[in-house]
Amino acid sequence: MSTHYGARPTMNDVAKRAGVAPKTVSRVVNGEPGVSEATLARVRAAIAELGFRRNDGARSLRSGRTASIGLLLEDIADPFSSQLNRAVEEAARSRGCLVLAGSSAEDPVRERELALTFCSRRVDGLIVVPAGDDHRYLLPELTAGLAAVFVDRPARRIEADAVLTDNVGGAREGAAHLIRHGHRRIGFLGDLPHIPTAAERLRGYREAMTGAGLPVSPEWIVMGSTGPAEVGAAVERLTSAQVGVTAVLAGNNRITVGVLRALSAQDRGRIAVVGFDDLELADLLSPGLTVVVQDPEALGRAAAELLFGRLAGDRRPPRELRFRTRLVARGSGEIRPGTACG
Repeated sequence: MSTHYGARPTMNDVAKRAGVAPKTVSRVVNGEPGVSEATLARVRAAIAELGFRRNDGARSLRSGRTASIGLLLEDIADPFSSQLNRAVEEAARSRGCLVLAGSSAEDPVRERELALTFCSRRVDGLIVVPAGDDHRYLLPELTAGLAAVFVDRPARRIEADAVLTDNVGGAREGAAHLIRHGHRRIGFLGDLPHIPTAAERLRGYREAMTGAGLPVSPEWIVMGSTGPAEVGAAVERLTSAQVGVTAVLAGNNRITVGVLRALSAQDRGRIAVVGFDDLELADLLSPGLTVVVQDPEALGRAAAELLFGRLAGDRRPPRELRFRTRLVARGSGEIRPGTACG
């Protein structure tokens, strides 16, 4: 067999090699019916021998679609983001669609740049975990036919599909769990207060305390940076004799890690902790970490289904889907006040 360097094999080349019409090759390449098993085998053998690859660029020009979507995450390295990413990729792969992913690092400017970069690549749709509070920059793209679904947080100042977690209910359940185990002085550590999920989780904490007839001291609540130094300082203050909380509800997994690092071995047996979001190896800690669990894979699957539904012609008004959380008790949230480290 001769090799032709620099020239990509065409469908005509494959058809000639397999002894069929070019239309038959097209049917095989595009997974269309009407091709016998014997012919299918011959065409596939010719494709393999020649190294033929479908020209998706030309195909997209004909169809107006690029068979690609953009996925904009907060931090692709975060466990929540990586699980969501995997679910979206699996849904896209089953439809022959490519996923382009990027991280905003919780920066609204970076979010806008990435989203518009994806749009300039002519993706068919966007799935966005938003960092900003104004998404009107997408209006020209949406008007031109782009599909968009927002995950974890809703779009701001535009109407768009959203797939969310019941953050209020989850935080309420986490705080109520601590209350049921005898705690009355419960600290809450949350992310930046302008982030919708952080505000919702604070609200859930407050609702649990109020519902139990308990006061909420302002000094029990810390909202701000989730950096290790800031969280460590907050934990030191909350657990000091002056403030004296006996339990902590951590507003996300980064904060939970900071709390665990800041607590001494003695304090881990004395201060109860409930985290929002699970951690890898959380069950191997001593005591095991009690968490409020969301399902990022379910969020990702639902977002992808909504997006591909829009691409298939769904013209219903924007929808909001909200998923419930569940509490997983492993030990750290069941420590009672006054417990001494053994």
